[in-house]
Amino acid sequence: MQYALIIREAAEDFARRDDPAYRDGWVAYSKALAQAGIMTGGAGLTGPETGTIVRRKGEEHDVQDGPYPEGKEQLGGFYLIDVPDIDTALEWATRVPISDKGSVEVRPRLQM
Repeated sequence: MQYALIIREAAEDFARRDDPAYRDGWVAYSKALAQAGIMTGGAGLTGPETGTIVRRKGEEHDVQDGPYPEGKEQLGGFYLIDVPDIDTALEWATRVPISDKGSVEVRPRLQM
C-alpha cells in the first residue's frame, strides 16, 4: 500500500534549510527510505512565498501569490512510500527529522 508522508514545516524550519546540520538529517532520512526499498517518490518544496494559489470562483478563477500566513505550518514537501500497512507508515513518519514546530501527515494514496 502506498502512503504519502506530508511534511509541514514552520517558517523557522524553511530558514534553516541552508544549515548543513539541518539538511543532513533530511538527506540521511531520504537515504534510509531508499535503502529500505520503500520510497517510490517525493520532493521538497520551495518556501511558501514562492507559491501561487488558484481558487475557483464560479466560472472564473482567482489567482493569489503567497505567502499564506493563515497557518503556523506550511507544506514543505512529501515522500511517497510503499509499505505493508498503516503501522509501518506511521513508524517511518516518526523518524522524519521535523522540528518540534512541524508535523507529518500520513495519508493513503487513492487507488484508482
